[in-house]
Amino acid sequence: MPTDKKTLMRGLRYLSGALPLLFMGPVVIHNAFMNKEHPFFKMVLGIGITFCIIAILLMIQGLRTIMKSLFDNEK
Repeated sequence: MPTDKKTLMRGLRYLSGALPLLFMGPVVIHNAFMNKEHPFFKMVLGIGITFCIIAILLMIQGLRTIMKSLFDNEK
């Protein structure tokens, strides 16, 4: 059962793209809640939530791609 290296590397790239967003999202959300009176509160909160959603989607896509490279036998 050989591993498809190109697909595995693509999955790892997805996961490495999700890693900074996993830290930036909660930090931005925390900073938004610290400044509730600021006029850009809703925009900054939306950006933080968007970062978190994108991080989750990238992790799902990365894990799905890695599983495909390990267990897919279509060669």
